Parts: sequence; structure tokens; C-alpha cells
Amino acid sequence: MRLLWTLVKVVIVLALAIPLGIIVLGTALGLFGALLGLAIMALRIAIIGLIGYGVFRLGMRLFRDPARSARRQRHEIKQLAPIDPYYNAAMRELDRELGESAR
Repeated sequence: MRLLWTLVKVVIVLALAIPLGIIVLGTALGLFGALLGLAIMALRIAIIGLIGYGVFRLGMRLFRDPARSARRQRHEIKQLAPIDPYYNAAMRELDRELGESAR
């Protein structure tokens, strides 16, 4: 009788656990599928954006005025150079000590 009662408990637990396991597995696979779909959509958007950026850069390179582009590059280089008054004063002092022709 003890064996029969144990088997009944096992059957009851399995009768509850198997459907709940199927529901949990379906939910997990559904969430995984949704996340996978979102990742693929984000990848597509990133690729489309990268292609659009490349087309934009190509168009700018083809249709931009070369003289204006060269002026802009020189201007950007001048802006990137830091203006340090102490460095400029040190360079003037070196020029005075070494003579202007040494440079």
C-alpha cells in the first residue's frame, strides 16, 4: 500500500509539472524569439544606416567644391592646434637666445 501511495503522489506531481513545464518552456521560447527578432531588426537598421552614411559621404565627396574642402581642412587644423601663451613665450625666448636664423 505504501508503494501504491508513493506512485499516486508521483503521478499527481507529474500531472502538474509536465503541463506547467510546457507552459514555461513555451513562454521562454517566445521571449527568446521576440528578443532574437528585435536583435535582427536592430541589425538591419544599423546596416541600412551604415549604407546611408556611406552614400552621404560619397555624395559629399563627389559634389563638394575641392577648394572649399581644402580651406575647411586648413581651418580645422588651425582650430585643433592648442593656443598656449606659455609655449609661445618659451618659443620666443628660445628664438632670442638662439637667434632667428637657427630656426
